[in-house]
Amino acid sequence: LSFSDRGSILVVVYTAFSEAVTQGLWHRLPPAQIGRVALVDMAILAIALGLTHLLARLSGFGYRDRIAILFCGSKKSLASGVPIASVLFAPTDIGLIVMPLMVYHQIQLFVCATLARRFGERAED
Repeated sequence: LSFSDRGSILVVVYTAFSEAVTQGLWHRLPPAQIGRVALVDMAILAIALGLTHLLARLSGFGYRDRIAILFCGSKKSLASGVPIASVLFAPTDIGLIVMPLMVYHQIQLFVCATLARRFGERAED
């Protein structure tokens, strides 16, 4: 990604988290509730990764193409979700509405970074 692409994504993510902090979202929701959201997000990510991997394999794609499909199939990020939510919902509700997406985005970053490292190690062998 170019510098401007990364910068605009950073601004969107920063804005979403800032709005949640300003609204006191992290204090209003009990940790158990955030934990449940994280578990559901993990399940959704696992399903998305599993289905894209399976469908790519069944479709006969090569190894490198399957890796690309795997990463592209699970990408639903704040960069698209926050602007859409800001058009559809009242500004006072945005933090709460996009909170599951914020958690999903963080989980997705960690999981996909780990997968990318493993695929990279395999490619070096």
